[in-house]
Amino acid sequence: MPHTSHGSIEIICGSMFSGKTEELIRRLKRAKYAKLKIQVFKPEIDNRYDKTAVVSHEGFRIEGVAVRHPRHIEYLLEPDTKIVGIDEVQFFPDEIVDIVEGLANRGIRVVCAGLDQNFKGEPFGPMPKLLAIAEHVHKVHAVCVQCGGEASKTYRISKDEAEVVVGEKDVYEARCRGCFLQGTSGKEQGTGGVVTV
Repeated sequence: MPHTSHGSIEIICGSMFSGKTEELIRRLKRAKYAKLKIQVFKPEIDNRYDKTAVVSHEGFRIEGVAVRHPRHIEYLLEPDTKIVGIDEVQFFPDEIVDIVEGLANRGIRVVCAGLDQNFKGEPFGPMPKLLAIAEHVHKVHAVCVQCGGEASKTYRISKDEAEVVVGEKDVYEARCRGCFLQGTSGKEQGTGGVVTV
């Protein structure tokens, strides 16, 4: 997306394994090639591949900073930063919405990636508000592991009951609506719908 002097908000959303983080990294690397100052953040809870770097399931990576609270992004922001990337934005509390909007209002292009639905197939955390205030929304899709169709949901195959469980293919599957509903209706072994990255 083009950079404007007025700032903007871009949201990349979808299920797990849909390429959200990969798309975020692609956009940020393009900005680096254009010699624009970028900063990248993610929540501390996401330490699957690296403690600080943002890393996709396919191994694409960009250096970043893990923060515990959204306000830390403001504290760590450098004066010449033109673009801020935030991965796994759904894990932050709702205060992230004010932070993101404040950055955009200061003329910064903010690019966020995150799950738009939780393990129940419901809107996840601050995502509905972020989607509402964004200038640009890009929804990406995975491939349903059950039928090969277009997947927009994240299904939990483990028996963990917690709302947030950071995991990989041993815990989650990307599924289309039909296969997701089939699993959550109790027709399969295990518990239905989960969600993380």
